[in-house]
Amino acid sequence: MIKKIHDILLKRYGPQRWWPTTLEGELHPTYHGKTPNNKQRFEIIIGAILTQNTSWKNVEKAIINLNKEKLLSIEKIKSSKKLPSLIKPAGYYNQKAERLKVVADFFLKNKSPTREELLAVKGIGPETADSILLYAFQKPFFVVDAYTKRIFSRIGFRFSSYDELQNLFYSSLPKNIRLYNEYHALLVELAKNHCKTKPICKGCPIYSKCKRLY
Repeated sequence: MIKKIHDILLKRYGPQRWWPTTLEGELHPTYHGKTPNNKQRFEIIIGAILTQNTSWKNVEKAIINLNKEKLLSIEKIKSSKKLPSLIKPAGYYNQKAERLKVVADFFLKNKSPTREELLAVKGIGPETADSILLYAFQKPFFVVDAYTKRIFSRIGFRFSSYDELQNLFYSSLPKNIRLYNEYHALLVELAKNHCKTKPICKGCPIYSKCKRLY
């Protein structure tokens, strides 16, 4: 079922080519299959922190602000006094500014962290850690976000934790970075278009699979 859902979504929406990063001041996708350069990698890490408890549209505004001020580097994030005001569109800006400085200090000392090391950093939970590992470092960790939980609970999957749902993907899919990357992005697209808090079921590509037929 999990692989079938991926195939249906890919047919409907096509390749998503996540993670969006800036290029000449505008947001463009980072094409999967290519290793991000150092600037892109750190920008992905920043985005993974900023997207906590907010929409990606708000994160885009914050990242563009940082890019305009040329603050997309570990050293500049650590020393910037303007950081809270620049990331204000992403919400919780004082808290997130503090987290970004902690994360910048961490990555200054850790060039290729493990999942366990990331989870030990203040402000990084499983979803953020897996986003960083998958998109910034191209390691095979499936990202389970709120959209994934909502969609698969409505389909009828039962799980009690992040790890339990993540393991359902691991047991159903080949261990493939590109596949994990694309699937997560497709689920985000489905959630944006149909599987919202108040779902829009008309035209949903996986409506026939839903156990909660609204």
